[in-house]
Amino acid sequence: MKFLVISDIHGAIDAFNLAETAFKNENADYFVCCGDYLYHGPRNMLPIGYDPADLAPVLNRHKDKILAVRGNCDSEVDQMLLDFPMMSNYLIFFSNGRRFFVTHGHLYTDDTLPPLSPGDVVISGHTHVPILEQRNNLIFLNPGSTTIPKSQSKPGYAIIDDHSIALKNLLDGTEIKRLELP
Repeated sequence: MKFLVISDIHGAIDAFNLAETAFKNENADYFVCCGDYLYHGPRNMLPIGYDPADLAPVLNRHKDKILAVRGNCDSEVDQMLLDFPMMSNYLIFFSNGRRFFVTHGHLYTDDTLPPLSPGDVVISGHTHVPILEQRNNLIFLNPGSTTIPKSQSKPGYAIIDDHSIALKNLLDGTEIKRLELP
């Protein structure tokens, strides 16, 4: 099973089009979306390609392939436009005997994680800064933002397969960092 992880689209259809291309090029099975789909948020600049009304049907084309959680900029009004459930604060999925805890990152943080087991993977967005690291017997993944990257990062995504997790540049697909899974 292969998962393409994205976060913080913030209504930018151009950025999601790049993610859609990466999904096809990576031959991924599912999108894992860490929230902030349609609205750009009051603290962010208006993103290039901001068009939530046109983005919603493009996202909906993948409704059977999206695992999604709610971000701090998502609301019930957004859910009315999207055909996949995205209002949960977290989701858990299992792949290749490993547990993945997915959240946006504004409610569940390093200090407020639920009970997890050694080797589990915590996936979040929210900060717009890519992270892939092992800490306290857990693996932490943040793909960064497809749209509004911060801390001098580039628009990004991550790929999870049975053997590794890789952070990648959304603009050209180059690998930024890889972590082999034991």
